[in-house]
Amino acid sequence: MKSYTPVIGLEIHVELKTETGMFCQCKVNQFESTPNSNVCPVCLGMPGALPVPNRKAIEWTIKIGQALNCRINKHTKFDRKHYSYPDLPKGYQISQYDEPIAVTGHLDFDSGYGTYKNAKKSFRIHRVHLEEDTGKLTHTADGTLVDFNRSGTPLVEIVTEPDFESADDVKMFLEELHAIIRYLDVSDADMEKGTMRMEPNISLRITGTRELPKYKVEVKNINSFNFVKRAIEYEVKRHAELLEKGETPVQETRGWDSNNNRTYSQRTKEDAHDYRYFPEPDIPPFEFTDSYIESVRKALPELPADRMRRFMAVFGIRPLDAYVLSRSRGNGDRFEQFMAGVAGKHPLKDIAQKAANYFINKAPKDVPVPDVISAFMAGLSPRQTDSALLSVSVEKVITAQPKVVADYRSGKQNAIMFLVGQVMREMKGGADAKTVIEALKKRLA
Repeated sequence: MKSYTPVIGLEIHVELKTETGMFCQCKVNQFESTPNSNVCPVCLGMPGALPVPNRKAIEWTIKIGQALNCRINKHTKFDRKHYSYPDLPKGYQISQYDEPIAVTGHLDFDSGYGTYKNAKKSFRIHRVHLEEDTGKLTHTADGTLVDFNRSGTPLVEIVTEPDFESADDVKMFLEELHAIIRYLDVSDADMEKGTMRMEPNISLRITGTRELPKYKVEVKNINSFNFVKRAIEYEVKRHAELLEKGETPVQETRGWDSNNNRTYSQRTKEDAHDYRYFPEPDIPPFEFTDSYIESVRKALPELPADRMRRFMAVFGIRPLDAYVLSRSRGNGDRFEQFMAGVAGKHPLKDIAQKAANYFINKAPKDVPVPDVISAFMAGLSPRQTDSALLSVSVEKVITAQPKVVADYRSGKQNAIMFLVGQVMREMKGGADAKTVIEALKKRLA
């Protein structure tokens, strides 16, 4: 059997969390509204209705491009993309074709980055462009229902070059991209809700050759990093078996069946000319100034990889711990507050790694940071918990917080973490969080 190397490129769709639509004033709240109640003549494509671009969506797309080290085109325009989809009420989609907002970027990874043991790698970004999302189809036994509330939501498409040679590399890239999008605060990137959707394009070449294959297969709308990984692994195996028989895999679009861990054919793959692009006649081209592009760049936050490296340099903690602590912007902020508080009570160079271990493995996420600091400092010099004081503190907090107690007893399990913080504050760090949780659960049982 010949040896094959995967050739994989990615298309990633990210819904922006702007307040209004891409080209209209409809509120973006598809998950909260009654189907087809949040629409207007513009997003439904009624005759005479004219689109007005969302300034915030354009700015956020520039941000994404800059975070991915792209060149921002000073001249950009929108185009019409025609195809017959039942979830596009206009009969076309306003997108971008030959002059997108951002081009030729890259995302770099150090060797052994995060939980991966890879060599140093770089993956190229082909383009980042802005378009409007389609409606949502729901298939039932009696037919197909369409909800146009999502139609017109600002949608960013990120397209990579075919630089990936393994499903693990794809997963690493997507996890980093997801963290970046959330750091930028431009999208919830909630894959369960479909606000971040991933589509790998897969083919195989004979190992040792550099020529790109004559075909590619796209797997559409996957909403999980693990599903993307498994879909790629399934396709690689399927393609290799076909190539060994002397057959070329059909260039097509496939779906992912997560219940049976397999892909299935949907339709033959269109080429760009099948979409019949032409410049959007109702929206003039855009000209960005250097000063405007630079002002957007200056507003970028520190990104996760930079924060990881800073945590390693400033706190002297292990790379994997710095990676874990930098994945979420909120968690990273909370860790910095924790370390600032710890440094005020103890020489940081002596306990930084121990503090990081505690924060990652033991600190309850819903307890106020000052209480976490108190518990950690008490843990540095463990002492016997004063059971009498613990009992009194628990009773005092339960009496003072009847609503939180009622919430916990009605099934809101996270409510107990607020009570934990209050008890730890009463005890001034005289007990660890685990002991307090056990005491509260016993008392509230």
